[in-house]
Amino acid sequence: MTKSTLFESRPLAQILRPSTLRDVIGQTHLVGSEGMLTKMLASQFVPSMIFWGPPGCGKTTLAELVSTLTKSVFISKSAVTTNLADVRQAIDLALKRLTETQTRTVLFIDEIHRFNKAQQDALLPHVEKGTIIFIGATTENPSFEVISPLLSRCRVLVLSALSEDELKEILTRGLHYVKKTVTKEAEVALLLFSNGDARQLLTILEIASSVTKKKELDKRDIEEAAQKKMLQYDRVGDEHYNTISAFIKSMR
Repeated sequence: MTKSTLFESRPLAQILRPSTLRDVIGQTHLVGSEGMLTKMLASQFVPSMIFWGPPGCGKTTLAELVSTLTKSVFISKSAVTTNLADVRQAIDLALKRLTETQTRTVLFIDEIHRFNKAQQDALLPHVEKGTIIFIGATTENPSFEVISPLLSRCRVLVLSALSEDELKEILTRGLHYVKKTVTKEAEVALLLFSNGDARQLLTILEIASSVTKKKELDKRDIEEAAQKKMLQYDRVGDEHYNTISAFIKSMR
C-alpha cells in the first residue's frame, strides 16, 4: 500500500481533523485566545482532564492537540475494548518513557464512563504522580460516572454541540476536499441529520460523494447516504420549525 493510498483510506473526518488550535471550529470558550485550554497550553501547565460533551463535538481532536502541543506521546484507548491489563501496560510504558527520555505521555481514554471502579482506581496514583497526562472523554455527566477520587484530580472541561453555523464551516471544508457542491435542500438535510455532530456530517458527506459522479449533491443523495428521509413535517409540529429554521440559516 502506497502512502497516498493509505492517506486516502482514512475517513474524511480524520483527514480534516485540525492540526492547530486555530483550525478548531467551535468550543471558543476553550480554544479561543482567552480560552481555558489555550491558556493552559501556553503556560505548559496541563493537568489531567475530563472532556464532557456530546458525540462529534471535538473531544478526541482536542486530546490529540494537547499531545501535539505538549510534545507528548499520544496513546488512545476505548473503555469499551480496554481491560485493566491494557491500562497498566500503557502506564508502565509511559513511566519508562518519562524516566528514559523525559517525554510525557497523554493517555486518552474514550468513553471513560464505561470503565468500572477498579479500572478507574488503577489510574489514580499515576495521575497524582504525573506519570501520565490523563484525558478521559465522556458523553455522560462525570459527576455520576467518574469516581470521586479521580474526578477531584482532573479538570472537567465541558464541550458544546456544534451550532449550525459551525457545522456549515466544517461542511465547507469537507466540500472543498471532496470537490463537490450541494443544493440548499441537501445542506439542510445534512445539518438536520448530523444533529450537531461534525463526524456524522462528514461521514454522510463522504458516503454521498463516493457513490455518485455528480458534481452537485442533492437532497436525495444525502438521504440515501444517511439512510434517512427528511421528515414529512406538519405545519404545527416542532419539525416544521426546525426544518424552516435550518433552511433559513442555510441561506445566510
